[in-house]
Amino acid sequence: YRTIIVQPTLIYAGEEYTNLCSYINGLNSIKTIKKKHMPFIKLVIGRPALGAPGPVHDYHEDLEIAARALAEDIANAKRKSAALVYMGHGNEYYSTGVYIEFQETMRKMYRDVKIYVGTVEGFPSLDDVLEALKKDGIKKVMLKPFMVVAGDHAINDMAGDEDDSWKNTFKRAGIRVIPIIEGLGENHNWNKIYIEHIK
Repeated sequence: YRTIIVQPTLIYAGEEYTNLCSYINGLNSIKTIKKKHMPFIKLVIGRPALGAPGPVHDYHEDLEIAARALAEDIANAKRKSAALVYMGHGNEYYSTGVYIEFQETMRKMYRDVKIYVGTVEGFPSLDDVLEALKKDGIKKVMLKPFMVVAGDHAINDMAGDEDDSWKNTFKRAGIRVIPIIEGLGENHNWNKIYIEHIK
C-alpha cells in the first residue's frame, strides 16, 4: 500500500491518541536503503471524535457535530422525563476538560434536557457529577456510557451491582436510574464522524 490511513475510534485526544500519534510518526520516519523495501509511503491518522489540538480543524465544530449525533439520546431522555448522564473514560495523565466543554455544547444545543458528563478517570469525576445532580435537584437520570463500546466500564463501573458503581451511587442519593448499556459505536450518526475524519 502506498498510503495507510488509521482512524482510531477515540473520543478525544488523550493518552492513547498521543501514544498512537507517536507510534505512527515513528513508522513514518522509517527509511530503507532500497525504495522497494519501503513498507509504505505515508501513514495518516484521523482525529478523534471531539477533535484534536492544532490549527487545521476547529475542534469547536467537532464538538457541535458530536452533539448533533446524540440527538436521539436527548429525545429518549425527554420521553423518560429524565436528566441525561454520560460516563466517559477519561485519564489521569492529560486534562479531561474537553468533557466539560462537550457538556456545555450539549446544554446549549439541547436546553430542554439536563445533561451531565463525567469520567471514570480524571475530571469531572463521579463525585463531581453527583454533586451537580444534587445541586440541581435531579431525581431521575438516564445513564449511558460515553464510550464507543459498552464493555467492562459500562457493565461494571456504570451499571454494575457493586456499591461503588455509578448506578448505585446515584440510587443511594435518592436518584432513580435508567441504565442504557449501549456504546456510541451503535449510533450510526456517531460512526459517520469517524468516516468524515478519515476523509
